Amino acid sequence: MMNNAPGSPRPGPAPTPGPLPDPHTTAVHAENLTVTRGPRTVLRDLGFTVPRGQITGLLGPSGCGKSTLMRALVGTQAKVTGTLTVLGHPAGHPTLRTRIGYVTQSPSVYDDLTVRQNLDYFAAILDPGRPAADRRDDHVTRAIADVDLTTHADSLAGNLSGGQRNRVSLAVALLGAPELLVLDEPTVGLDPVLRRDLWNLFHDLATDRGTTLLVSSHVMDEAERCHRLLLMREGRLLADDTPDALRTRTGAATVQEAFLHLVDEATAAARTKETTR
Repeated sequence: MMNNAPGSPRPGPAPTPGPLPDPHTTAVHAENLTVTRGPRTVLRDLGFTVPRGQITGLLGPSGCGKSTLMRALVGTQAKVTGTLTVLGHPAGHPTLRTRIGYVTQSPSVYDDLTVRQNLDYFAAILDPGRPAADRRDDHVTRAIADVDLTTHADSLAGNLSGGQRNRVSLAVALLGAPELLVLDEPTVGLDPVLRRDLWNLFHDLATDRGTTLLVSSHVMDEAERCHRLLLMREGRLLADDTPDALRTRTGAATVQEAFLHLVDEATAAARTKETTR
């Protein structure tokens, strides 16, 4: 309880929090989300919603805070303040571990194991015990097929190309059919055909399995493939909207032009604020 000094104004009533998001339609909800690293503020007072069963693109230049935001979502980021709710629970809650698939920028695979052995290992961690052996085998086989690595299932991961190793990491994230996939620049290093196939897979996952995907990228043409976009710059959120709505709002022909328009607006606003101090 806070005491007021004599003669000091008494505080007014605490602000009424907004309505809680419906966990049946909302996968992620953030309010006043801030992350600091030493003296630097990496994410600044973010507020957004990620709807279920859709692909939300997290777009922005390198260094704008995309990876930090994703680590906050999966519960591995330190010094996070504000509200961050994931699948109806606080981010990092133990019950979310099997409900979220997370792919980092660097492939998380063992080079001295084959593709199938890598997936067998992680499947045993997610779903341990002999009674689950058949189910694990089904999940492994499906995940390998999803990322089009069936013909490489018995190849050592260390002998694969960089793009193939990235797909092994994605296959690991697909094990157990997670409700939410958090993918940090999953198409980096892929040729145009594989990028197209991977985006087709993302849409199949959202449409056929109801999976929610949050996909980061600094390649603006990938924004056109998303249902919804979060556009970031320097730790701030410039927009949270659909591609069509962003183009209409800015009068731009492409999302890239819309992004540049929003950057110019933010820069001009910052300069105006600086000159009026």
